[in-house]
Amino acid sequence: MALKMEKKDYTIIGIDGGGTKTRGILYRQGKILATSNAGTTRVGSVGVGESCERLLNVIIDLCEQANIDAVELDAVVIGLAGVWLEEEKLRSAQLLKTLARSQKMTFNDLIVISDAELALQGSFDGGNGIVLIGGTGSIALARNGKEKLARCGGWGIELDDEGSGAWIGKEGLTAIVRSIDGRGKATMLGKMFADRFPTIDLDEPRTIVKAYGDRSFEYQMLTPLVMEAAENGDQVCMEILQRASYHLMELFEALAPNYKTKTIPVALLGGMVENKTILERLINERIVANPKFERIVPKGNALDGAISIGIKLIEEMD
Repeated sequence: MALKMEKKDYTIIGIDGGGTKTRGILYRQGKILATSNAGTTRVGSVGVGESCERLLNVIIDLCEQANIDAVELDAVVIGLAGVWLEEEKLRSAQLLKTLARSQKMTFNDLIVISDAELALQGSFDGGNGIVLIGGTGSIALARNGKEKLARCGGWGIELDDEGSGAWIGKEGLTAIVRSIDGRGKATMLGKMFADRFPTIDLDEPRTIVKAYGDRSFEYQMLTPLVMEAAENGDQVCMEILQRASYHLMELFEALAPNYKTKTIPVALLGGMVENKTILERLINERIVANPKFERIVPKGNALDGAISIGIKLIEEMD
């Protein structure tokens, strides 16, 4: 755990349900006793039923690893990608509890919130600032005092999500087919794409359409290839990432009016904008060039945020 948690006698499960993968931890007395991973639990991708079944499997796995019964859990805190409306949160929580009862499991306290809320809590430990999450989707969330949270982005690739992993992959795919047609610049991405997915034959370009229809790949699967090609000097892919960094910076800019301070602390979370990726370098350059923002190292991640929220829930009930 990156955040400094008090070693109280609490047993909490925290789950970060993202658009690509789901991560869970079981925390007790300041220690992580078990970890578990699963595929996406994003309701918009797999449906609420499948999402809850996968979440329950993660919870069961964590309990079995730690050799505890579900009734020993003081709190279960789940963050799901794309869940914002109260009725959506309640529907997932209620269905999960119903499925649990069918397994003879009972939870003392279980809540479902947005995964972005977990990330905000983890990044600033409840303090002020804006966190940008760059993963399959893209979203920024801001807190300023005890006022209502403000958000920007997170609309999903069907509507927007510019700068996200899905958007970068989609732009990469567009660049490939434009190059094949002779409407766009040549790019090494096409060959890399065909090498990665054997059912695709660039000499028979319509195999791309068939592979997409068969769901042999999803947009975000192309994102690592776009980054690799950009690192190797591909101008088309570099331009895609430059545009992505511009769109991600727009999220910070849109939320800045919520603050009256001279500088606003901002943090980056998510696989695309962590770990020294080329996209992280590009957006960091934009942050450094803007005196309104001060980039900070996140105090913790989304799972840290889940445990922190769980502790607060327990103490509010006492």
